[in-house]
Amino acid sequence: MVERKLLVLFGSQTGTAQDTAERIGREAKRRHFQCRVEALDSYDVANLINELLVVFVCATTGQGDPPDNMKMFWRFLFRKNLPPGSLCQLDYAVLGLGDSSYPKFNFVAKKLHKRVLQLGGNPLLPAALGDDQHDLGPDAVVDPWLLALWDKILALYPLPPGLEIISPDVRLPPKYTLHYLAEDSPHADGGLLQPAAPRAVPSELRPFAARLVSNQRVTAESHFQDVRLIEFDITGSGITFSAGDVVMIQPQNCPEDVQQFCQLLRLDPDRRFVLKPTEPGTSLPALLPQPCTIRHLVTHYLDISCVPRRSFFELLSYFSTNELEREKLQEFSSAQGQEELYSYCNRPRRTTLEALWDFPHTTCAIPPEYLLDLIPRIRPRAFSIASSVLAHPDRIQILMAVVRYKTRLSKPRRGLCSTWLASLNPEQGDVRVPLWVKKGGMKFPTDPDTSVIMIGPGTGVAPFRAAIQERVAQGHRGNCLFFGCRQKSKDFYCQSEWEELVTKGFLTLFTAFSRDQEEKVYVQHRIQENRRLVWELLSSRNAHVYLAGNAKQMPAAVAEALQLVLQLEGGLSPSEAEEHLTALERSQRFQSETWS
Repeated sequence: MVERKLLVLFGSQTGTAQDTAERIGREAKRRHFQCRVEALDSYDVANLINELLVVFVCATTGQGDPPDNMKMFWRFLFRKNLPPGSLCQLDYAVLGLGDSSYPKFNFVAKKLHKRVLQLGGNPLLPAALGDDQHDLGPDAVVDPWLLALWDKILALYPLPPGLEIISPDVRLPPKYTLHYLAEDSPHADGGLLQPAAPRAVPSELRPFAARLVSNQRVTAESHFQDVRLIEFDITGSGITFSAGDVVMIQPQNCPEDVQQFCQLLRLDPDRRFVLKPTEPGTSLPALLPQPCTIRHLVTHYLDISCVPRRSFFELLSYFSTNELEREKLQEFSSAQGQEELYSYCNRPRRTTLEALWDFPHTTCAIPPEYLLDLIPRIRPRAFSIASSVLAHPDRIQILMAVVRYKTRLSKPRRGLCSTWLASLNPEQGDVRVPLWVKKGGMKFPTDPDTSVIMIGPGTGVAPFRAAIQERVAQGHRGNCLFFGCRQKSKDFYCQSEWEELVTKGFLTLFTAFSRDQEEKVYVQHRIQENRRLVWELLSSRNAHVYLAGNAKQMPAAVAEALQLVLQLEGGLSPSEAEEHLTALERSQRFQSETWS
C-alpha cells in the first residue's frame, strides 16, 4: 500500500499564503492524508528529491521577489548544478498569490512552476494564479483549482478501503492542546524579553530588546498626519547595518484590547498554561515561552486587531451553539458568501476583536486550545532605517507615519504597530522594543565619484536620510534629493538638517509642496523642471537613481518624468527612453522601494 503523504510548502509575506497552505492541510486531513505544512525556508530542501507529492503555495512581493521565508529555498532551486532529472518522481502543483496591479504579477509562482518542471517534476495542474484585485479576491481562482487538485490527487492516492472523506460538519482537532497549570505551581522566573545572548545576532526568533531613546513628532500639531522620528539604542546588540537596510519591529496589542478579549472569551489573563502538540512532529510556536500566561499569549502573540480571513469564520462556526450566528458564520465561510464577507470585513477593515463582539454566543464558547488555530500570530512590521551608524553610533532611527483613518465603522481604524510605538514615552522609565535588522532592497554606490539622485516624497525620504548621512560622513558630495510633502510649514521633515547640508555644499535639494499654491506640484514636476541637471548627472556623472514611497500613482508618474528627461535632453524616442530606463533598472542604477 502506497503511503499517502502530502507536503505543503509555503512562502508567505503577509500571512495569506500561510493561511491558504493551512487550509490545504485541513482538506488533506479530511481525506486521510498524512500532511505537513511548512514554510519553505524551515524545510530541508535537500529532501525534495525524496518527496512524491508536494503543493507549493507562494506569494510574490514588491518587484517580483520571493517572500522572506523562501529566499534560501529560491537560491538553492536556481543553482546551475542541479541535475535536470533530479525531481522526476515528484508530483507537484503550484498555487500563486499575487496582485495584478503590480507589473510582475505572480512572478514567483510562474517561475517556480517552470523550474520544478525543468528539474523533471510532474505538474498535476497548471499553476493557479490568485489575484487580490479580483472582486472575490484570490479565492475566485483558488476554490475551483483546489477542487480540481483533489480530483487529481485522489485518482493517484485513492482513499483506503472503508474510509470516507471526513464531512465538513465534523470539527478537526486543534494543532495544540492547552494544559492549565495549578495556581500554586512554581513560577519559572525569566523576563519574557531577554536580551539576545552575546554572539547571537538578533533575528525574528531572538529579537533584541532595544531601549527607546526618543519619540518626537515631526509634523505640525495642526497637520492631519502624525509622523514621528523615533530613536532606539542598540548598544551591545551586535546589530550592524548600512543605508537601505530595514529594521523589523515586533508590535504588541494594547492593554484595553487584551482585557476586552479576555472578558469576551471569559479567560483569566493570569492563568498559566503549557502547550502540547496534538500530532507528533509538530513543533511548538517558537515565540511563546513555556509555561506562558494567557495575558502574554494575547498581548504578544495573537493578532486580535487584524482583519479576519475566511478560515477564521469557518473554524468559528464549529463552536457556535446559536443557530442564527452559526448560519451567518457558515455563509461567510462559503464560496457564495465571499462578497458578503468582503463588505462585512475587508471593506470597513473590521478587526478580529470587533468580529468576535458581533458573535457573542459563539465567542464565549471558543475552547482556549483552538485560539492558535483561530487567530494568526502578530507579524513583525518593516521600517526603512532613517539614520546612519556613522552619524549616530549605536542608534537606529525610523521615520514613521501613525496609521489612522476612517471607514464606515464609527471607531477610526488604527495601525497596530504605529499606534503602539507612538504611545511609548521614554520619560516613563525603561521602555523596550523588540527589533532586529535585515538587508534592504536598495544598495548605494561605494565609489565617491558616483552621484546619487534620490526621489523620496513623504516618509519615503527615510532611507535617503540614512544614505545622505552615510555619504556625507564619507565625504561624498554628489547628493541630489527630490523631496515632496503637502506644506512647507507642516510636514517638511528634517528641514533644518537638509538646509544645513545645502549650505555646506553636500546636498542639492528640490522640494515640491503640493498644497502651498493653487495648482498641485509633485516631485515629478520638479524632475521635469530640472531635467538638464538630471540628464547631466545621468549621462556624464554615472548617477544612480533611487525612488521610495507610497505605491499609488507616484512610481509611474516619476518613471514617466524620467523618460521625458531622456527624450527632451537625451534626444531619445519614447520607446528608446522606456528601454533605457529598463536597462538602468537591470544594471541596478535605478532602484525603487515602494509600499502600498
